[in-house]
Amino acid sequence: MNATVAVILVLAVGTYTFRLVGPALHGRVELPDRVQELLSAAAVVLLVALLATGALTEGGGFAGWARPAGVLVGGVLAWRRAPFPVVVLGAAGAAALLRAAGLA
Repeated sequence: MNATVAVILVLAVGTYTFRLVGPALHGRVELPDRVQELLSAAAVVLLVALLATGALTEGGGFAGWARPAGVLVGGVLAWRRAPFPVVVLGAAGAAALLRAAGLA
């Protein structure tokens, strides 16, 4: 068996196991309120970090000003509870306008 195939199989089994653990332990394990708060905060921090790296970098360098501006417009529209298609089109439109203006 190829090493790459073995690694993929191990990761697939591990992922499936993690997916089964949640329903299997539901109701059996009680987490303290403080731990639940920390886990919620950690999830938000990870999502913000993913957003920042995706919005600000491309190929190990700065992505330009159009992409962060588009993400900012999309974030503001989502915060204002705009419908999802409006958020996507607003963010894409803002980035496209800035790129067309030469601020790639």
